[in-house]
Amino acid sequence: MRKAKARVRDDVAALAAMSLAELRTEWERRYGAAPRHRSADLLRRVLAWRIQADIHGGFDAPTRRLLENGPNPVRPSAAPGERLAREWEGRRYEVIVLEDGVLFEQRKFRSLSEVARHITGMRWNGPRFFGLRQANAR
Repeated sequence: MRKAKARVRDDVAALAAMSLAELRTEWERRYGAAPRHRSADLLRRVLAWRIQADIHGGFDAPTRRLLENGPNPVRPSAAPGERLAREWEGRRYEVIVLEDGVLFEQRKFRSLSEVARHITGMRWNGPRFFGLRQANAR
């Protein structure tokens, strides 16, 4: 077991020097089809967690239940001053969250939903559009 833990430490340390393409190759070697993350940093973190969880174990049962069925699912929210970005149809859109709305292209909007509608021409849940909620969130 000691050798396995040392190996995990070395494998995780090796991820730091890998490019996005190398990280995807490493994921595919270990687990099959790689996630479609476009961020090397994010893929590196997920891969490191997965490698460590293989040896040390993942979440315990109570934590899994809480994450899956918790009475108050965690919904991240954006704080004033925070920048949110979304790519839509090949273009990157950025907004700045204000105390009383959202700043988008030097124009103030009342909500993220209003900005999402402006960008897409369709009604969207703004927090969902900008990645603050999952599609199946309550």
